[in-house]
Amino acid sequence: MKKGQIYEGIIERVDFPNKGIVFVPEEEQYVIVKNGIPGQKIRFMINKFKRGNAEGRLLEVLEKSPLETREPVCSIFPACGGCMYQTMPYEEQVKMKEGQIRRIMDPVVKGEYVFEGVKHSPKEFHYRNKMEFSFGDEFKDGPLSLGLHKKGSTYDVLTAGDCQLVHEDMDKILLCVLNYFKERNVSYYKKMQHVGYLRHLLLRRGDTTGEILVNLVTTTQEEYDLTPLVEELLALELEGKIVGILHILNDSLSDVVKSDETRILYGQDFFYEKLLGLEFKITPFSFFQPNSKGAEVLYETVREYIGDIDNQVVFDLFSGTGTIGQVLAPVAKKVIGVEIIEEAVEAAKENAVRNGLSNCRFIAGDVFKVLDEIEEKPDVIVLDPPRDGIHPKAIGKILNFGVSHMVYVSCKPTSLARDLEPIQAAGYQVDKVCCVDMFPHTANCETVVSLTRKK
Repeated sequence: MKKGQIYEGIIERVDFPNKGIVFVPEEEQYVIVKNGIPGQKIRFMINKFKRGNAEGRLLEVLEKSPLETREPVCSIFPACGGCMYQTMPYEEQVKMKEGQIRRIMDPVVKGEYVFEGVKHSPKEFHYRNKMEFSFGDEFKDGPLSLGLHKKGSTYDVLTAGDCQLVHEDMDKILLCVLNYFKERNVSYYKKMQHVGYLRHLLLRRGDTTGEILVNLVTTTQEEYDLTPLVEELLALELEGKIVGILHILNDSLSDVVKSDETRILYGQDFFYEKLLGLEFKITPFSFFQPNSKGAEVLYETVREYIGDIDNQVVFDLFSGTGTIGQVLAPVAKKVIGVEIIEEAVEAAKENAVRNGLSNCRFIAGDVFKVLDEIEEKPDVIVLDPPRDGIHPKAIGKILNFGVSHMVYVSCKPTSLARDLEPIQAAGYQVDKVCCVDMFPHTANCETVVSLTRKK
């Protein structure tokens, strides 16, 4: 088997994240091919070898999978990389994700544990409260586009004017912004040459409040009067309401959404969202679960897994804007949250005051360093780290507390599996595992693990 060789085969299963497993009989070898659906017959080209495994690039779907019983719901499927599994019934997607998590967890968990399955997202479509859209073109030197990248491409951008992952209000805003700049023949930022003006459109919308924050991200290489754009946006007929329009200036070379300077063109630089009876103020870059209704299911699961914490001190590590901590605060003695992003910590403090929670304290800093400075000792620990999991040194300090019970919330099961090794070696056992599908039609899923210290 060599690079450049082309084969045909059937995707036997899809492993996390989005890795199709195809057997090639003539070579008696399995190949990993991304961006497919279980059961599809595909043509693919071998493009690399990684850790002894052959990887291929999908060239063509020769036959649909028997699982593909639904018609696509948007105009840019399957070229778009936004949501891959929309032609599969939602039940089949959930079954696939359950298999993926079990194949990761079963080999690493020591002893028996209860797997409680995958809880469905309350909304199958229109569930995202945040979306980052990119400016670009669909093909080299083509007309301006605004939307999501083509599957497997870092350059070509498809206009996502009927994206079904977001509320229709966001689609209307996207098309309004795109047409405004198209009519004026405004340039987009070209990543290789580092020239151009338009970079991203970051939209955030409260699912329960309907409040919308519009964030236009550009370079400083050109200057435009954006007053007419503001007027056009405010004239749109929307179900929700635009509460802020921001112009974010970003001259960084890397292709990330960040701010060198933020100008408020209209309204305010935040919006409100409600979860489980609590209200949260959210700023352009503060982390908040992108599926509000799914977040309620996730946090209720955490609350159930943490059990009775009356008169107990809870450490909420990697606390973000403090959502989990504030959900637990009414039934705890005290909650201490630690988060490295200062903006998120300030939002957490403000939200705690807004929700009348006086037993919450949020600290800005690296978990590894901050744990040495906290005088209180925890009775229970909740871990909700970023995708890459917990740094080994921080795990050591967390384990030194020797609490009887921990709950680990993970958005990347492979990082969770790695972290479970030292946690179990320190005397903790996995009691039960549950997943919450926060991202229907995509490869991602949240996993919640209950851990008890062996006596």
